[in-house]
Amino acid sequence: MAKRDGSEVFRITGARQGLADDVRGRQRRYIISMTVRTLSVIAAAVLWNVERHVAIVALALGILLPYIAVVIANAGRESAPSLPSTFVPAPVRPALGVAEASADADTERPYGRN
Repeated sequence: MAKRDGSEVFRITGARQGLADDVRGRQRRYIISMTVRTLSVIAAAVLWNVERHVAIVALALGILLPYIAVVIANAGRESAPSLPSTFVPAPVRPALGVAEASADADTERPYGRN
């Protein structure tokens, strides 16, 4: 990650990337994908009478890339796995053990026997 003035910035927290940086990255990926799509459609038109198989592949790429580019651009923000979970487990209460119950039964003798 670099600042606009060229100096490098290190991330030291588990915080997510800033919204402006996220939008900029998604826009960059979309523009790159649309540039590849435009070049593949142009290649399909140029190669149609020269190499028909390559032109068909380039045309298929030009048809499929807009869908893929939109899905990638709208994928949303990255997840932040290092952030704490919002789920707080309930405290566990210890159960009475078998040894404690049998020890109590030995000390209290029913019917007056000692």
